[in-house]
Amino acid sequence: MRAPTARLSLCGDVMLGRGVDQILPHPGDATLRESFVRDALTYVGLAEAANGPIARPVDFFWPWGDALRLLDGFDPGVRVVNVETSITKSDSFAPRKAVHYRINPANVPCLSAARPDACVLANNHVLDFGYPGLEETLRTLAGAGLQAVGAGRNAHEARQPAIVPLSGGGRTVVFSVGMASSGIPETWAASEGQPGIDFLAEPSQTAAADVTDRVGVVKRPGDVAVVSIHWGSNWGYDISDDQVSFAHALIDGGVDVVHGHSSHNPRPIEVYEGKLILYGCGDFIDDYEGITGYEEFRDDLRLMFLVSLDPRTGELADMRMAPLQARQMRLRRASGEDSRWLRSMLERVSRCFGSRIDLAPDGMLVLRRTRPPISSCRTAPVATTIPTQRSC
Repeated sequence: MRAPTARLSLCGDVMLGRGVDQILPHPGDATLRESFVRDALTYVGLAEAANGPIARPVDFFWPWGDALRLLDGFDPGVRVVNVETSITKSDSFAPRKAVHYRINPANVPCLSAARPDACVLANNHVLDFGYPGLEETLRTLAGAGLQAVGAGRNAHEARQPAIVPLSGGGRTVVFSVGMASSGIPETWAASEGQPGIDFLAEPSQTAAADVTDRVGVVKRPGDVAVVSIHWGSNWGYDISDDQVSFAHALIDGGVDVVHGHSSHNPRPIEVYEGKLILYGCGDFIDDYEGITGYEEFRDDLRLMFLVSLDPRTGELADMRMAPLQARQMRLRRASGEDSRWLRSMLERVSRCFGSRIDLAPDGMLVLRRTRPPISSCRTAPVATTIPTQRSC
């Protein structure tokens, strides 16, 4: 008999604010303070100009589209999403930020539609509307029965993991940390007397040891430990040496899955000591349709990661990736041609990490590990590029 596996679903940034909020049943205040855009409905117009009209209001399931059916088919025991928006009616726009994201709390059923078990919040938009916005975000998630991780009313709360029981016994423990390289201001760090996020200035060995020490306090035999990290530049495929070293140190210290995000495009995949490292999952849900620039990265194409682990060891048993495309602010199954493009891109950027990507007959991408990584995978640190309208 095949041993049971722990099933997890992971994805990149889920941004349900701004234009997405405007097409939902309860659109909030559309006012923006961006350099070139002052009304969130402008982003709806850009999406409609690119791919046709959106019949508003859409229902709460609309932005997830085909992803919900795929999720239900995989039946993950744990669903982890990076919620990259404040959930608030607050007008306390954070100063010195080019872009602010918020979704009306009345639209939180859109997030609930995916039934997430852990909503990771240590990112560079959860405090876009200051401490009032963060407080309302935490209150709204709790009221919806959703477990927040990575942000809190003080450092103790921000550093607490989300804990999700597994059906076969054991648990999944999820930690969420955010780094300065993703654009998070240092002032957003939670402290003993200040709300904020679980913030790390850099991916140092000291920071990795701090995280793994905390994992060790909570993790029990039979548990699976996930560290979700918001880090790195917006665009490109290179992974800096310190990111690789940090991810490896997490695995060496008892972490089973490193769930990286912040980059707009997917980044390399590595299996290190049998454990999964996703250096960047790419965007998942947002209102970026119709915004020009960086077309070579095919930001319209998205990936959902469906992961099976051996719960006894935390080692990767299998990973399938669902290729999706954002059209009319809704996720749809990607075409065969686009799925092949994603496979080729992931294969190329992950090859030096020893990972191969196959395209299965059902249209899913499948991770195959072929050999150990080579030293050329470690590159110099990549500068963070934050486009005016695309910062996330």
